[in-house]
Amino acid sequence: MAELLEYLARRLVDEPDAVRVDQIEEEGLLLLRLHVAKDDVGKVIGRQGRIARSLRTIARAGSVRERRRVQLEIVD
Repeated sequence: MAELLEYLARRLVDEPDAVRVDQIEEEGLLLLRLHVAKDDVGKVIGRQGRIARSLRTIARAGSVRERRRVQLEIVD
């Protein structure tokens, strides 16, 4: 799941080398922290949060197979 999010984020931003996804596991929850360059945060969030919402939907859809909750945070 982290690889997919990283791939998608790299296609959206101007500085793809700055994209990184950290995975943190907590009591049945997988926290994915998407790190991007400070100037690219708006591109990953999108207008009215549409792109961020889509990325979170993709993460949740992928987590159904693993039967765990997934939460996505966008960090600069």
